Amino acid sequence: MYSTIMAHFWFKFLGTTGFTLTFFSAYIYLLKNPAAHVTVMPVTLLDRLVGFEPLALPIYLSLWVYVSLPPMLMRTRREIIEYGMWIGALCLVALVIFYFWPSAVPPANIDWAAYPGMAFLKNADAAGNACPSLHVATAVFSAFWLHALLPSAGLGRVSRAVSACWCVAIVYSTLATKQHVALDVFAGTALGVLVAWLSRPKPALAASW
Repeated sequence: MYSTIMAHFWFKFLGTTGFTLTFFSAYIYLLKNPAAHVTVMPVTLLDRLVGFEPLALPIYLSLWVYVSLPPMLMRTRREIIEYGMWIGALCLVALVIFYFWPSAVPPANIDWAAYPGMAFLKNADAAGNACPSLHVATAVFSAFWLHALLPSAGLGRVSRAVSACWCVAIVYSTLATKQHVALDVFAGTALGVLVAWLSRPKPALAASW
């Protein structure tokens, strides 16, 4: 596993960093400059059942570790580039939706000043660009790829179970931090599953799906 992680390490590290910076530049621009009327997403029964939980913040932020794992488990530059193109396509689809149909979550009626960590998140990542939830879409996409890649790194069923639980926890955290509503989560899940299915690994890894 160590040799797999270290293979093209700097290519992975710099590629992931560059991709993240490029994505956030576009994401924040659309967040601050909506091109149309912003639709406020409706609240459903599920949103009422999932209460606010400030302890979910670390799980929410752990997405950035989670989504970096698939490329770290790849051995060739070709794999890494192809993976980057697919997750880039996922993000591009969401950004196009945000441009033509900007959306936001409704106010949560919570005093964010009482929760410094949450207040920082709300200032850094406002309630816009809500549907589909890119947080959920990228987590689900990464979960499918990790399911395929973990056995090739010498890790078995336990690692797959941990990965699945981690993904579910991230999805839950988007509701528990009130960054998204249930409709955002469902749309993000659908987008993540669709792109993961379209980007299925090549035959060498197909048996692990």
